[in-house]
Amino acid sequence: MSKDVREKIELALESGKKVIFGQDNLLDAIMAALVCEGHLLIEGMPGLGKTLSVSTMAKLCDLSFKRIQFTPDLLPSDLIGTMIYSQKEEEFTTKFGPIFTQLLLADEINRSPAKVQAALLEAMGETQVTIGDETHRLSRLFVVLATQNPIDQEGTYTLPEAQMDRFMMKINVDYPDFEAEKSILGLSSDPVKSLEPILSTDDLIHLQDMVREVYVDDKLKDLIVKIVHSTRPESEHFVKKYDGAILAGASPRACIWLHKISRFIAFREGKDYVSPEHVLQVVPQVLGHRMILSYEATIDKLNGRTIAKEIAESII
Repeated sequence: MSKDVREKIELALESGKKVIFGQDNLLDAIMAALVCEGHLLIEGMPGLGKTLSVSTMAKLCDLSFKRIQFTPDLLPSDLIGTMIYSQKEEEFTTKFGPIFTQLLLADEINRSPAKVQAALLEAMGETQVTIGDETHRLSRLFVVLATQNPIDQEGTYTLPEAQMDRFMMKINVDYPDFEAEKSILGLSSDPVKSLEPILSTDDLIHLQDMVREVYVDDKLKDLIVKIVHSTRPESEHFVKKYDGAILAGASPRACIWLHKISRFIAFREGKDYVSPEHVLQVVPQVLGHRMILSYEATIDKLNGRTIAKEIAESII
């Protein structure tokens, strides 16, 4: 059974890569987010297929999908919904916002002010939203995939640390290579329309159960916690090489996601246990955006992804 569902994962990714050229890592990350039920921050220049990748995976996994364009005039009620008074019924009714879906694309999330970004916090952390006096549960398999542009910072609002920490991973999307970009020229105007669903919600939920069965040894759990502790200046495990470069390290959420994603990677490889190599694969994406670097580190062009990888490699 596990082999059949694993084959479905690979078939879905293979189908997606026939539509999205040169962004294999992004598609793999979206699949990991769906199976691990974590949120993804996607950073890259315009036109690299970020939005198309999300809609493609939504179609292949047969998930309800909504896209919100974040703009400076967006209000929290535009995202989560609001209470509307009906004169005919003489009572308030709830109008649900687009957040009530399974796969939510928050396009250019840093274009909206803090109050709109904060409206996502409860949904991302607790899979629920509060409208008026009532709390509403969100869909099973609720995943936020947010995009942002790394260069054009005019008119943008930096995501606060609390928001960043709720993202399972941050993926940096680069330009496709020559052959991949040439292949894009042969795409139809709406390539997603021709795709057929391969996975279902039930398949993804079943996958979550199977991934949880992948064995993680206590020594590997110690290793995961030690890697995360090594990013914190106040910890005894802190790597002194980065004294003054790191102001604040990764939170316990980093441990949780390293544990979950490494299990998923092992499962995809057909392994029934997690190895240090599986953990190392996702350290930059999980830890990089969670560390707060000093101004001096930024001037020296250090980035969290590189630091996280070097710290993990020095421990492993």
